[in-house]
Amino acid sequence: MPPTPIERLRRGRRHGTGAVSAFGLELMRTERLLAQDTARDLGNMRASARTLALVLVVSALMGAAAWAFLTALDLVTAAREANRWMFALLPAVSAATAWVYRNHGLRAARGNNLVIDSSVTGTPIRARMAALTFICSVATHAAGGSAGREGTAVQIGGTIASNAAGIFHLGGRERQDLMLAGISSAFGGVFGTPLAGAFFGMEMCTIGKLNYSAGIYCLVASFTGDAVARALGCAHAFQTIGSVPPMTPHTVAAALAAAVAFGLTARLFSASIRAVRRFWANRFTNYLAAAVAGSLVLLGVYVAFDLYPYGGLAEWLVEAGFRGETTPLDAVAKLVCTALTLGAGFQGGEVTPLFGIGAALGGWLAGPLGVDAGLMAALGMTGVFGAALNVPVTTIMLAVDMFGGQAAGYFVIVAFVSYLVAGHRGVYPAQRIVTPKRRSLADEQGETVEEVIAHRREDAGAAEPGGNADADGPSRTGAGSAPDADADGSPRSGDTSAPDADDMQGRDAAAAQTGDGARP
Repeated sequence: MPPTPIERLRRGRRHGTGAVSAFGLELMRTERLLAQDTARDLGNMRASARTLALVLVVSALMGAAAWAFLTALDLVTAAREANRWMFALLPAVSAATAWVYRNHGLRAARGNNLVIDSSVTGTPIRARMAALTFICSVATHAAGGSAGREGTAVQIGGTIASNAAGIFHLGGRERQDLMLAGISSAFGGVFGTPLAGAFFGMEMCTIGKLNYSAGIYCLVASFTGDAVARALGCAHAFQTIGSVPPMTPHTVAAALAAAVAFGLTARLFSASIRAVRRFWANRFTNYLAAAVAGSLVLLGVYVAFDLYPYGGLAEWLVEAGFRGETTPLDAVAKLVCTALTLGAGFQGGEVTPLFGIGAALGGWLAGPLGVDAGLMAALGMTGVFGAALNVPVTTIMLAVDMFGGQAAGYFVIVAFVSYLVAGHRGVYPAQRIVTPKRRSLADEQGETVEEVIAHRREDAGAAEPGGNADADGPSRTGAGSAPDADADGSPRSGDTSAPDADDMQGRDAAAAQTGDGARP
């Protein structure tokens, strides 16, 4: 029987009251959630304000350190160019560097890889690391070693950030944000490229992942470090691209071909440094003998082939590449000198040599590929750099900082193609692989570059005649297998010292946490 009008009215009234009550309950619930969110946001703002204040202090100190370091490099470079006899100091500098780091450096010999581990696991960095890398890097350049600037700057920035975090008892995400900001301020301050510096801090520690949570801190740090360095007198001059052609099938094909060459060059660069280190480690059990022998070979190469101009920063290579006046031999000579320098244990970075190698190779490729030499040299500078360091987004930002955005399409192509071609190799063995570069490399997810290299060498050894390769092919060993080199690729020959307290603390931290989504 259908309801009467009165029954319909009563039902509507009851339903209306229920809807009003539900709306009131939902409103009360929303108010409580809003109050909770507001309280949480205020707490986050207070924590963020503290972190931001520390970022400003760290980046300002790093900007001053960058100015001091660049000024020192200018002085010793001018002195060495005016006095070629200073190349004879290579053996003495090599032996002194090896002795100081062995007896007083603790874990500082791991260089940028220690900074990466500290950012991910929370391992503290002793303050002495900044002083050691500053002095020994300047000495390397004074004696004519082929090295760069970024390694020293990043180690100083990481040391400042780590000690600031210790003083103010920062831990977890706050400490990691400050560490990445220290890296960004170092890169931006020493190269005068604040956009690239901001992304370098977010991208350096992991392959295939940007740490966006530290983005604002890295951005502020990079621009602050650059501003302080410039205010103190640092000047940065960049080359210009003569003309940027429109993107056509021919120019895109040329960029793709060059990107492959740049990626292979980057892979050869890091492999050469590892090979030199392994060579000296296998030939000498005494670390001082290995250091002196390596420096004598480097000095002999300079003298025998008259390669003195390729010592130090050799920034003239970039200028010559943009003019199209380089040959493949220029790139090879700089690569060999850098591998012999860093492989022998001298202190310094890799980025500036990578710039010279890439610009020289690109400037020469411009002729066969039929593209403007300036454009190809710029692509080589950034492409070899990004592939060797596994930082494609930083590479694009670096190109924008240095050359503007007119050729952005070409830089994007080269950045990602060279990054893929280089594979899971690089100059930072401590980098964590979060997202593999290709599906065929999926089994390497969660490992470090160091572990991947060690596994590949084991697999290659097992596949040789008499090896223990499985019928289905070589099997991967567990992550706990001991590699034959430290995280930075330096040899362990003759090193019987026990791990220090920082090392044990880092191992405990690595077992307790994985960093920002990455495996320690």
